[in-house]
Amino acid sequence: MPALRSVVVLVALLLSFLPAAARSITDAAGRVVEIPDRVERVLAAGPPASVLVYVLAPDKLAGWVREPKAEEKEFLLPAVRDLPSFGQLTGKGGTANIEAVLAAKPDIIIDVGTMNPTYASLADKVQAQTGIPYVLIDGAFAKSGATLRETGAILGVEVRAETLAAYADQTLAALEKGLAGIPGEKRPSVYYGRGAEGLETGLSGSINMEILEAVGARNVAAAAGKGGLTQVSLEQVLSWKPDVILASSPKFAKAVKTDPLWAGLDAVKAGRIHTAPSLPFGWIDSPPGINRLIGVSWLEHLLYPEAFPAALDEKVRTFFKLFYQVELGDAQLATLLGKGAAK
Repeated sequence: MPALRSVVVLVALLLSFLPAAARSITDAAGRVVEIPDRVERVLAAGPPASVLVYVLAPDKLAGWVREPKAEEKEFLLPAVRDLPSFGQLTGKGGTANIEAVLAAKPDIIIDVGTMNPTYASLADKVQAQTGIPYVLIDGAFAKSGATLRETGAILGVEVRAETLAAYADQTLAALEKGLAGIPGEKRPSVYYGRGAEGLETGLSGSINMEILEAVGARNVAAAAGKGGLTQVSLEQVLSWKPDVILASSPKFAKAVKTDPLWAGLDAVKAGRIHTAPSLPFGWIDSPPGINRLIGVSWLEHLLYPEAFPAALDEKVRTFFKLFYQVELGDAQLATLLGKGAAK
């Protein structure tokens, strides 16, 4: 028996030095990537990926792209509030470097969002430089359920992923059903202004404007063509005559209400100017990730209150408990919806 025990110990010791089992997956860009069979630590390449990993498996999130602000931390699990920040690998605002990526010691890197050759090339480059598997996930809003299920399978949290995906599927199905009874002429034209000046917006096809199109609103900036985010002029916005103005910044919303240059718009005359909620992540974009699912409920309530009469407060509480694992108090709920937002 002692000899048998010695053999067992020796085998266990040898196995501990073997590389972790791996599996092959094909990501959204068609790249075949070898990833560990068990993924315990994930580096998010950009903000949408940070949100996706957080809602699915907060214990596996290696850190944030940027440090959450104090007001954002209140709506996050305590365990993730003070994780380190590693910067962003993707997009124009790329700030991470290879040293930071290696220092994070992730099992894999995940990026989620628009899929194109540029992102695939970056993924190949970083993977070659670091030896860390880099997986691309399609972040199209209409595919939210599939995004959650696919990532959940990669992270080994299929049960939680299915719960969140079912919520996403039900939310989009209920939205489609409700919109079916709203004729085109009853669907408002919307201008969404980003930043303090409000003159950055998304063109037709922009991932940042997906949610507006999803809720049946007409993005007035589509008149300027197809593409991503762009700067526009005040004259352009005035010529588009939006029925509703949405602002990502309270400063912009306040300026629109008081600046005489905006006063001629029907949206201003009727007081249809609203600041989109943004805690702990944007409800419209910023980032354009899974966080937008709660934006559907807010926009339904704002744009079509008769077609979607369900209480917004309860929808917000349910989403935050399910996705962010945070129980909202009354004061927190009031903070989220804020002055000028839909109540």
